[in-house]
Amino acid sequence: MNVHAPQQTTSYGIIVERLNQPVYIRHKGQLIAQSANAKVMYETRHSPAIYIPVADMIARLSEPTAHRTFCPFKGTADYRDLLSPMGTLSNIAWQYNCSFSDAHEICNHVSFLAHDDLEIDTGGNEILDPQYRSISGPLVDWLLRDAAYIATPEAFTEALADKMIEQGFALSRLSVLAWSLHPMIAGKHYLWSKTKEELQVFAPSYAIYDEPKYRNSPMLHVSQGLGGVRHRLTAGNEITAFPILEDLQNEGATDYVAMPLPFSDGRINVMTVATDTPDGFSTEHLGLIFECSAVIARFYEVFMQRENAKSLLETYVGKRSGARVLGGEIRRGDGDEIDAAIMFCDLRGSTLLEDLLGRKAYIALLNTFFESTSDLIEENGGEVLKFIGDAVLAVFPAGSNPDLARQNALKAARLIVQALKPIGAEMGVPDLDCAIGIAFGSVTYGNIGSRERLDFTVIGQAANIAARLGDYGKSINAQIVVDDQSLCKTCTATAQPLGPLKLHNVSRSVVSYAIPPEHNDCSDIRS
Repeated sequence: MNVHAPQQTTSYGIIVERLNQPVYIRHKGQLIAQSANAKVMYETRHSPAIYIPVADMIARLSEPTAHRTFCPFKGTADYRDLLSPMGTLSNIAWQYNCSFSDAHEICNHVSFLAHDDLEIDTGGNEILDPQYRSISGPLVDWLLRDAAYIATPEAFTEALADKMIEQGFALSRLSVLAWSLHPMIAGKHYLWSKTKEELQVFAPSYAIYDEPKYRNSPMLHVSQGLGGVRHRLTAGNEITAFPILEDLQNEGATDYVAMPLPFSDGRINVMTVATDTPDGFSTEHLGLIFECSAVIARFYEVFMQRENAKSLLETYVGKRSGARVLGGEIRRGDGDEIDAAIMFCDLRGSTLLEDLLGRKAYIALLNTFFESTSDLIEENGGEVLKFIGDAVLAVFPAGSNPDLARQNALKAARLIVQALKPIGAEMGVPDLDCAIGIAFGSVTYGNIGSRERLDFTVIGQAANIAARLGDYGKSINAQIVVDDQSLCKTCTATAQPLGPLKLHNVSRSVVSYAIPPEHNDCSDIRS
């Protein structure tokens, strides 16, 4: 009896040995293959695999099916159906027709998946499972210890490249594409190159999905769950599959690998590595990267979760409110008493607009209105707290300069009204209009709600007054109405007194003014 067992190893590797005794393969007891030239492959973290020459098959194999798998060490495996007298087994056999050098000994050999109806009889060959010791070194040690203290994905990517080089990789390029949850940005792409002094970071929009450069890239292939990609970029090898391969070859790269970095939610992110060493990546080095890829993925997942939380909070509750929530102000009742100018901006005639335009065009109009209004509010020191139907609620915190908050709110209001004319012309609504109410006072800025659902907002009489002033403006056809506490000194000359108003659900009369939008007295605001 011949006993086969590879030596222990502390690095990733592939060993192929010829078996000295015949191997028999049976399907439901029927002999379908017999070989005196069978081989056994030992690959780190895998059970030994028996390969026999295709010429030693007794039963027929089909032509390659559509199913394929990829191994960065052995190449692409074609799968075939077994067509035996006892029936057909689909995609049961695989074969590497054009394997990489580490597995060239199994070219034109076939192996079989485990199946209850299939018996692989190794005859007089006793094949023992290998015993693997821990694969370690500078890269693994760093991932287990120091990497956890790195604060940003940018710093982590640079340190990862440094540690790979310290491990012995002849690394010339490293990139990571991590998908995000952001209304405008599809993800982050971190690119390290030994020829660049600084890490490059890209934030592609969702238009990336339609760009030919991405649609014809290994990154799309990997992120769709189709497996990794490896291409030797030396002369004579086929590199037309992806345009990026030719670009890298022209830059001197000799070997390229794209591998999946799966996140725990099922999304597949992508890491690529390239080298310019003449012999390409060794199995030992490339195997180590694959061994560590799940851990590397978790680091990027943590980074992206933080960025996703930040972007989602900013998207739904605003930058200032989002920062407060991320800062730990998450309990019901958490909040600050602040002085602020509160703006309530309501699109007029929205019910009629929906009937005239149709739902789809009306939503497009709303989005354009909200985007323009939000930009002008934020450009003038305010923050959008929420969209309520077709209205915008915003806050301009006073801080140490209440006059500036008043001026900013009034300037933003005038600019919003002035922006409606071109928006209306573009969207086919020439008489597009809005009503804006502004009130200044003390409000609570923080969390309210139920135990399970909170809202970060402002509570106080000023918020109620701002909404009521906007409603009142509609009744007198005034686009901007403010209370006397919001009237900045530079606007008094053009303000039209409305007298003390009795507003719904406001206990006191509110001295108010209509502000003409065509004069911009606040254009020369100084803090």
